[in-house]
Amino acid sequence: MPPLPPSVPLTWYLVLSAILFVLGIAGFLFRRNIITVFMSIELMLNAVNLSFIAFANYLGKLSGHVFVFFVMVVAAAEAAVGLAIIIAIYRTRETLNVDRVNLLKL
Repeated sequence: MPPLPPSVPLTWYLVLSAILFVLGIAGFLFRRNIITVFMSIELMLNAVNLSFIAFANYLGKLSGHVFVFFVMVVAAAEAAVGLAIIIAIYRTRETLNVDRVNLLKL
């Protein structure tokens, strides 16, 4: 693997990763739509992947790429199962608002 280009330092990748992660946290905490919350979780996973790749390239190791592969597999499984759950919730409750979806009450 070639190292990161010398024109872009590692800190810029880490700052971008931190910004993406904070945006994901903000979307998760402040949005009420289940789809938006789901996309925020995916954004946080991708931010972590970016930092894994940046460190792996900076250190010249393959372990970061292996972790990214596993995170991508988990994210794909989460997307499939999560979207199926969201569709099931929408069919029973007819809403995607997190506050109005309470499966313990009829």
